[in-house]
Amino acid sequence: MTLFFKRIILFTLILIGTESFAQTFSATLLDKKTNEPIPFATIQYAKNKGVITNEEGYFSFNFTNKITKLDSVIISSMGYETKAFSLSQKLDSIITLAPKTFELNSVFLSSNSLEADEIIDRVKENLTENYKVRLSKKKIFFRQSDINQMKKVDFGFKKSTIEELNKQLIDSIANLVPKKSEYYREVVGDFYGDYSKHKFHIDKAAELYDKSKDVSMDGLSDKMETIFKENVKPDSYLKIKSGIFSTKVQLDSLQNEHKEESDAFVKVENTDDQNFLQEIKDHISSLYEELFFNEDSKIDVFRKSNRYKFNLKDYTYIDNEPVYIIDFMPKGKKDFIGTMYVNVDDFAVMRFEFDNIRPIKRFGLFGITYRHNVFKGKMLFSKNLENSYSPKYLELTSGVFFGLDRPLKVIEKNKHVKGRRKQNELSLALDIEMTQNQKYELVVFDSENISESNYSSTLENTEIKASHLNKYDPSFWEGYTIMEPNTAIKAFEVVD
Repeated sequence: MTLFFKRIILFTLILIGTESFAQTFSATLLDKKTNEPIPFATIQYAKNKGVITNEEGYFSFNFTNKITKLDSVIISSMGYETKAFSLSQKLDSIITLAPKTFELNSVFLSSNSLEADEIIDRVKENLTENYKVRLSKKKIFFRQSDINQMKKVDFGFKKSTIEELNKQLIDSIANLVPKKSEYYREVVGDFYGDYSKHKFHIDKAAELYDKSKDVSMDGLSDKMETIFKENVKPDSYLKIKSGIFSTKVQLDSLQNEHKEESDAFVKVENTDDQNFLQEIKDHISSLYEELFFNEDSKIDVFRKSNRYKFNLKDYTYIDNEPVYIIDFMPKGKKDFIGTMYVNVDDFAVMRFEFDNIRPIKRFGLFGITYRHNVFKGKMLFSKNLENSYSPKYLELTSGVFFGLDRPLKVIEKNKHVKGRRKQNELSLALDIEMTQNQKYELVVFDSENISESNYSSTLENTEIKASHLNKYDPSFWEGYTIMEPNTAIKAFEVVD
């Protein structure tokens, strides 16, 4: 057989054995019995490549390489049977997983059957061993979601002796305050370090937000300043009063201050990209600080375990490891309720879910109200080659309420005129309520230990810039492994 024909036969066999795809796989993962979405399931489609379903059970990934009929997708989730299928198959838009069945065998019903409080004591005894701190290199995806809402904006116009500063203008200012603003940030890169020190090499980053909502007040601020300049005397000063509090501001110093602020604003704008990297590292640090085993964490379920009630609810499997399911709730005035999943063999917490039942902080005085009323999250851990555990997925949602119900007076006074010093007055009754919710998500797709010298020699890309997107674009992340966005992010679009 000639070499030519051999090559034809070989090429034909390759075509028979492989199929080339350049498409997007997407589906929703549901519980086979309840039809409920299965969040945070792992979808692995290649070595060290995969995605995690979002809270709606949805996932997608792009696969552009040639794949063989043996290449497969493996879907696994806590308490469910693992499912695998070939990439050459047609993927259904709905995939169901059956709950894993198991018997209460000797793994659970041993001679050393433990009560919930005894299990918690074992968890505490093994915290140091189970969560060893080591330097590592992690391939991560980080997402930040900020939602700000103005519940009430009423400047309460009462009086003005300056004709231009009338009720119509004050109301127009209130109407131009954005009632809702959204900001989303997504980052992929290599994260180096441990829980206390970090370096980050960002591969790609995106920001989704409406720029117009950040600057919509600038024009009105300039207009207000112009009105003041045209209607007050050069040697006047302003007295700003709110209830029993007051302060005096010279107009010339106010003008200089405004100029300095403008200059500062320009500087901040110019250094935004340099601060971007540090902001991401700070946010990830805040996630690490709140890990349930850290002493500085607000989550005190283990530090103050005597003030919580624990209930052994059930058993299940995580990554084929048998685990206890333990609910916890306060005995008295503590903050959290939730559920933890504890490995039967080594007493490591493999999954931890918590939610606050009362404000973390609150303040109310002189018409100012502040409440840190949302603090909840999820922590998923996986076992590494050294049989200790490290975060696989972290989620933290923090929300605050701010209210302001106070009078405000801006009074122009001048001591160089005959008669009354008071020249002009603007009187308002402020009634403002707003909420701010921030959500951080961190997904670890791959991790390896590194030495101190490796860490020291690692360089950060401090000049990295985030791409600004007016709407979510799935093609932006083609070739990168990320966590599927939720419906709110997918629907985000700036409308001109």
